[in-house]
Amino acid sequence: QVQLVESGGGLVQPGGSLRLSCAAAGFTFSDYAMSWYRQAPGKERELVARIRSPDSSTNYADSVKGRFTVSRDNAKNTVYLQMNSLKPEDTAVYYCNARYTSWSRRVYDYWGQGTQVTVSS
Repeated sequence: QVQLVESGGGLVQPGGSLRLSCAAAGFTFSDYAMSWYRQAPGKERELVARIRSPDSSTNYADSVKGRFTVSRDNAKNTVYLQMNSLKPEDTAVYYCNARYTSWSRRVYDYWGQGTQVTVSS
């Protein structure tokens, strides 16, 4: 029943921009912190950006700070990642993640299938 579906990936030139979207269903979206992770070949999965709930505070990996912006639209159950000034090292599969920890410390953790972002000349 839970679904996280990423879209918006593709091939872009260095210096270009992409906007990723993650459409969520099957859970109370506004309760969850939403994150974007990425994994490049030969590298560990890394957190790129996170936006919390309900305060919508954000944090970013140092490597993307100032270039990427994460946002959410709770009415649409969608989280976005605006990626500007893209670099070849941004090439990776980007994954959407939803995470909620209840007051009793039960963790709810969901993942999307991923979308490929390739930055290349």
